[in-house]
Amino acid sequence: MALQRIKGESGIDEWLSNIRAALENNDDLQLMDQFKMGLYEDEVFVFTPKGELLKFPKGANILDFAYRIHSGIGNKCVGGKINGKNVSFRAEMKSGDEVEVITQSNQTPKQEWVNIVKTPRAKAKIKLALKETIAKDTIYAKELLERRLKNRKIELDETTMMHLIKRMGFKVATDFYKQIADEKLDVNEVIEKYIAVRDYDQNINTPQTVRSATEFSYDNPDEEIARSNEDVLVIDRNLKGVDYSLAKCCQPIYGDEVFGFVTVSGGIKIHRCTCPNAPELRKRFGYRIVKARWSGKSAGQYSITIKVVGNDDLGIVNNITSIISKEEKIVMRSINIDSHDGLFDGTIVVQLEDVTKLEALMKKLRTVRGVKQVSRL
Repeated sequence: MALQRIKGESGIDEWLSNIRAALENNDDLQLMDQFKMGLYEDEVFVFTPKGELLKFPKGANILDFAYRIHSGIGNKCVGGKINGKNVSFRAEMKSGDEVEVITQSNQTPKQEWVNIVKTPRAKAKIKLALKETIAKDTIYAKELLERRLKNRKIELDETTMMHLIKRMGFKVATDFYKQIADEKLDVNEVIEKYIAVRDYDQNINTPQTVRSATEFSYDNPDEEIARSNEDVLVIDRNLKGVDYSLAKCCQPIYGDEVFGFVTVSGGIKIHRCTCPNAPELRKRFGYRIVKARWSGKSAGQYSITIKVVGNDDLGIVNNITSIISKEEKIVMRSINIDSHDGLFDGTIVVQLEDVTKLEALMKKLRTVRGVKQVSRL
């Protein structure tokens, strides 16, 4: 029996009738030969596991087949079987193949799938699925950010968020939200960066007091010119328009090497570079660190705690307090001595102008007989 070549959709029924006839006559070899001859060169005909016949353009693959069955099947496709053999979803189908789809519940469509499939139907379904996924990721990420911000009593401002997204290097906002949804970005770190951007924007938009240049005087004009191009917070008694305070953890005073740390409330805390908290601040919140330095003259007296350790000798405390009382512009506010096992361990709180006077005082205290250690807390 000879099978005629299929001509148009109307010829498929006749072609299938001929196949049935060949099967009924057990003419399997003739059937396969005629099956291959009877197809368009630019088309392939494959069977589902249930025996249904489907037509595809030449070059179509398992992924095309999956989306032909159902969008849900295509979206979860991870591979397939051709004539019982496991293959990738990129594998091309040939006429006469029996094709089966393998799915996984955690699979999702990928952008590159659009270039893998050959049929317009599959391309359209993939694009639609990608849009739906992006929309869901964006809604989820926004709700997550808004909820976390509300927990910290912070309102989400879209303008500030767009500034943050651009500063983080994202050209498209949906890419930013997708990374949050995929947990590639830590939400807490994003919120800290959001706060920093918000505070920076607010400081820029806050009108600053205009001051005459004649109000400024510098101890070292050449040094100021050399550093004028640096982004540095200059701390002096005339500083206005910036909310800053000295950190209690390290008690910086005029003359210390310092840096600024932008707090959640928007103010700037001034820390010593040797602050015990400095390494952790730089590691976790490096983007909130600002350079800072002192300028002009000391703005007044600073409270400093000095630790003194030594032998518990008679009169040693009197010798220490005597030295402090003789120093100009240094006031002793308190002294606390704890004696045990022939040693004393004491803390002295003094008020002085700058780090130079502090170092000079500590140097004199080290000369007292019986004193073993003098350090700044």
